[in-house]
Amino acid sequence: MKTQYFDVIVVGGSYAGLAAAMALGRASKHVLIIDNGKRCNQQTPCSHNFLTQDGQKPREISQLAREQVSSYPTISFNTELATRAARRKNGFEVITQSGTLFLGKALIFATGIKDLIHDIYGFSACWGISVLHCPYCHGYEVKNQVTGIIGSGRQGYDFARLISNWTKDLTLFSNGSSGLTDQQAQQLSRHQIQIIEKPILKLDHIDGKVEAIVFAEGPAAPLKVAYALMPFTQHSLIPESMGCGITSEGYVQVDAYQQTTIDGVYACGDNSGRMRTIANAVATGTTAGMIGGKRLIMEEFGAKSAFP
Repeated sequence: MKTQYFDVIVVGGSYAGLAAAMALGRASKHVLIIDNGKRCNQQTPCSHNFLTQDGQKPREISQLAREQVSSYPTISFNTELATRAARRKNGFEVITQSGTLFLGKALIFATGIKDLIHDIYGFSACWGISVLHCPYCHGYEVKNQVTGIIGSGRQGYDFARLISNWTKDLTLFSNGSSGLTDQQAQQLSRHQIQIIEKPILKLDHIDGKVEAIVFAEGPAAPLKVAYALMPFTQHSLIPESMGCGITSEGYVQVDAYQQTTIDGVYACGDNSGRMRTIANAVATGTTAGMIGGKRLIMEEFGAKSAFP
């Protein structure tokens, strides 16, 4: 099979990857987007806090974005899974699951992260629907409802304080020992935030809409919405395997222009920062595409940076 060459290869074709590709396509750069279509927010019914798209379905936003990106003739798509990437003398190679080899002068990872879901029956079915990660994304639609925080320790304490802005009917469910200091527990109590330390057996729900938390012992707790902060892993291990720096929190390390610690390699979207919104994915993807494209243009004049 003939090796295909591109100016930039974008690994990941959700919001960040499509935004990066659009910026590059508008600079008439030849771009390949490698994406197998598995978005991390596939269960999320609506997107919010994204100007002009508030309340839209993420799937519809993604479909429209792909249609618009596809209108640029220098942008191509590959629907396989990228399995390996490496630096070459004059750029980078990316190999897909079928063994197909692609070469590019620059590389953008928009590969997202993978939530490590609680092993609680019903949790996975509710994740993104009625068990939420971000009040700024979804809190307005469920404000003033009977709400729970599933968490413990400092993280649970901080999240409970934050969510109290959206509801006063709030309980911290720690699924065992709360891990709170006496001072933390007293502060939550002063704000009428209850703490329940019983081990959780399951979440009762109908089509992903939580109705109650069921404990190993004792009566269930009625509930309409819950928040939880999940640990995560990188959806793709390729950036780390190439030698890209990883932060102590587990994100791909980037600078203000989405440049990783490897020259010519960029990362954008959820894989490189805490701000887990579609709006932020688009913003960082656009930045990566513009800076990566500018770098290629400057190289034609002998510059080694986008900012000579």
